[in-house]
Amino acid sequence: MSRTVLGLVKASHPEPGLAVTTVAGLLAVAVGHRPAGTVAVVLTVLSSQLAVGWTNDAVDAGRDATVGRTDKPVAAGAVGRRTVVVAAVLAAVATPLLALTTNPVAALCYTVGLVSALLYDWPLKSTPVSVLPYAVSFGSLPAFVVLALPGAPAPPVWLVVAAACLGAGAHFANVLPDLADDARTGVRGLPHRLGATGSRLAAAGLLLAATVALVLGPPGPPSWVGWSAVAAAVAVPTAGWYAGRRVTARGDGRSVAAFRAVLVVALIDVLLLVASGRVV
Repeated sequence: MSRTVLGLVKASHPEPGLAVTTVAGLLAVAVGHRPAGTVAVVLTVLSSQLAVGWTNDAVDAGRDATVGRTDKPVAAGAVGRRTVVVAAVLAAVATPLLALTTNPVAALCYTVGLVSALLYDWPLKSTPVSVLPYAVSFGSLPAFVVLALPGAPAPPVWLVVAAACLGAGAHFANVLPDLADDARTGVRGLPHRLGATGSRLAAAGLLLAATVALVLGPPGPPSWVGWSAVAAAVAVPTAGWYAGRRVTARGDGRSVAAFRAVLVVALIDVLLLVASGRVV
């Protein structure tokens, strides 16, 4: 049992899943949710992250085994594919039910985001529009958090745009370590068509655009904290990609430094919102 549980945890993509859930919780606090509302947001987002992570590993199990991804529990035999599929279905069903504890409008919004993310896992991952589900799903997250407030207020456009840019940037950064393995298994999403250099530039531009939208979008002049966040949005990804190149050059395996840089920028952006107090 403990082996199965550990395999499920690893197959859920725990690092990005916890990061996104943490971001959602911080954003819920920033927009003024009461503790009960914050808990509802966190549980809904956590459930969706589990559903998407497990679905991804179940769908990719064959490809992961082909390229020798021993870090993937399903491909390595640490947990059965059927077990992961059942867990993914349960989490996917639980997500809109948890979202309904806020209000129907917010639940519908987040369900659209969940469906979009699942469509990335199959069949959009290998198409030229592979970035679209990332943009839609990430954009739906802050929209859900705001709509989940009493009265379901409309989310600010700049907040949704910033999240969509952040999600799109995450897509390009996330694929970078897997370009060679994906080529062997026939995956041809937009990052694969742009290549490593094009994907790095796209990720950098989108991350910067997300932070600029958060700095310039709210009413009032930008603060020095905001401009510091813009500087971080340039420096952190640059450091991440440099670290990734060093790992690749040493032959130490795949590097996730670029994707971790995205997570850092996301947390910086949310902390910027919390500090500014200007969201809704």
